[in-house]
Amino acid sequence: MKKVAVIQDLSSFGKCSLTAAIPVLSVMGVQPNPLPTAVLSAQTDYPSFFYEDLTTKMPYFTEEWQKMNVTFDGIYTGFVTGREQIDNIFAFLQTFAQPNTFLLVDPVMGDRGEAYKLFTEDMLARMRALVAQASVITPNVTECCLLTGLSYEKLYRYKGSDFMQALTEVGQQLQQTTKADVIITGVTPPTEQTIGNLYINANHTLCRMVPFNGKNYSGTGDLFASVIVGGVMRGMTVDAAIQLAETFLIQAITATTQAQTKEVEGVQFERYLHLLL
Repeated sequence: MKKVAVIQDLSSFGKCSLTAAIPVLSVMGVQPNPLPTAVLSAQTDYPSFFYEDLTTKMPYFTEEWQKMNVTFDGIYTGFVTGREQIDNIFAFLQTFAQPNTFLLVDPVMGDRGEAYKLFTEDMLARMRALVAQASVITPNVTECCLLTGLSYEKLYRYKGSDFMQALTEVGQQLQQTTKADVIITGVTPPTEQTIGNLYINANHTLCRMVPFNGKNYSGTGDLFASVIVGGVMRGMTVDAAIQLAETFLIQAITATTQAQTKEVEGVQFERYLHLLL
């Protein structure tokens, strides 16, 4: 069985990070090996939550797993809380990443045109160095702008096909800089009620759009990236894994909307895990 080290936080409510990655990878026949970066009673969009940072504990996982002589077929990183956590990830990669190790980096830094408050210029520089080591990166539009220096406001002044052309060009720039496959998630063109994912590799670009209900549910990006990791571990192409992730999420999001679930609570994905078998 393929093994993937999942370096993310554990939020008890919100259906994101490890609580999204573990069931998805498991049902896809992949063994997730979590390295928790923090423990939270609920994800940070809740009005109140308990938070315990595990930054100083991360090296112990690296040391103990090294004693066990374990190897990983894949490594999957998500939200980080500071420069020290990114440095711990670099140390982990130095220990466990081999030339054939698949690395997906989800550069969680912001959304809707704004960087999260904890993200400093120093952290952005380190994140740019991290994505340069990745096999696949999954930034949203905001994170793509942060990584490339493009103004989010300028991007959204474009309309229709001009918007998609501008986003494709900046995605190609990111692909050429990192040499990774780039999947820009949650693409919502201005004045259009659609949403999709723009996939760019060294040879082609591909974008599929579906109707957008205007909801931004917690954890959808984590679920999407987890399916990509699971699919690649199963031998799927990245494009095929994207299609599978989209099919899975469309079903789950539709059911969640019909149930009138609050966005902060995340997606009711559990009953649709069978689609990933």
